[in-house]
Amino acid sequence: MENENKKQSRKKFISLGISSAALLATFRFLNFKKKDKKPTTVKMLTQDGKLVEVEIAALPSKKIKITNKEMQSWVKKNGIL
Repeated sequence: MENENKKQSRKKFISLGISSAALLATFRFLNFKKKDKKPTTVKMLTQDGKLVEVEIAALPSKKIKITNKEMQSWVKKNGIL
């Protein structure tokens, strides 16, 4: 009789552990936290070194990468170095 009680208590313990792990995994997967809205502005530096906030809608969708020569001429022109 004691053996059967021990087996039942083990089964209850294991089933409780498995169901609690499944419940935690479900909550983590569903992620019930409120999702933050994307910021509508981005902080950027101007050419004269000031920090400004620019709306994301005002930024061009295509990003243009400048060449090394353009960057060096800009640095020399603005006297940053």
